[in-house]
Amino acid sequence: MDIIEQAAKRLAELRQSGVEVPGNSAAVSEVKATALPQSSDSSLESGISPALSGHQALHAPTDVASYRIDIDMVALAGRGIITPDTSRSQLGSELRVLKRPLLQNVLGKGAAQIKNANLIMITSAMPGEGKSYLAANLAMSLAMELDHTVLLVDADVERPSLPTVFGFEPEKGLLDVLLDSQLDLGQVILRTNIEKLSIVPSGTHHPRATELLASAAMNKLLAEMAQRYPDRIIIFDSPPLLVTTEARALAGHMGQVIVVIKADSTSHAEVKHAVAALEVCPVKMVVLNQTSGHFDGHGYGYGYGYGAKAGDQSQGRGYRG
Repeated sequence: MDIIEQAAKRLAELRQSGVEVPGNSAAVSEVKATALPQSSDSSLESGISPALSGHQALHAPTDVASYRIDIDMVALAGRGIITPDTSRSQLGSELRVLKRPLLQNVLGKGAAQIKNANLIMITSAMPGEGKSYLAANLAMSLAMELDHTVLLVDADVERPSLPTVFGFEPEKGLLDVLLDSQLDLGQVILRTNIEKLSIVPSGTHHPRATELLASAAMNKLLAEMAQRYPDRIIIFDSPPLLVTTEARALAGHMGQVIVVIKADSTSHAEVKHAVAALEVCPVKMVVLNQTSGHFDGHGYGYGYGYGAKAGDQSQGRGYRG
């Protein structure tokens, strides 16, 4: 088979693959001159289409976040986050107690059907109470479940903590999706070496980040996330409730909210105001962090409780970080 026949055969293969190529004889002579390499089949399989005009290949976009990060498990454990090797610790046991009611609601086995039960926000009354620590640990614990995948979203855009916790460089993320209508959420999701855990960074810092989180674009994105990933549990590390307004805006779209309270630090009035700010959320759990002592012999104490209605004082386990 001479080079012209090879070129004609190659053009036919490209057309069958859905690649637009010129159909005139000039194109054939151009292909004859350039002699398409046999290795171009691999470029089609990888999603890179050869362009005959200009003799250059069309490459996938490079202005998106990396698709995979490798988390250092030893370093992660050193920061107090559970890993598959440390899940049988006291902290792992406490997290299992905490996540069971959340999973029951996600599966529709709670006291009532909860809309968007797979959207779970972790927040606090004030900064420094351990909400990001709990968000990371809860995400890791949920990712160890056999039947669930987890997407951890860094929604604390003013003070993002997840890059430090998991040891990765800041990438495009949530704010970039809100600003760029051409950027899809899937393009900023970071896969990890933990099979069932993915992360969405907070994104490029923006002076109007607060307004973006309270915008119609955010409302649309949250609705899309709940419907697009119905089999995935989505954890939001949110800003504190009493020093920002975006946490309250986010809470209105959540199925479940956990408020982290630092023991012997946060006042009763602050706790009361924080919970009152979540009136629109159907399920609220308040978790007591950094408690001292062992309340019941298992290392976790009683918190303020959780329930389907505000003010429900059903006993719930506190969280000891």
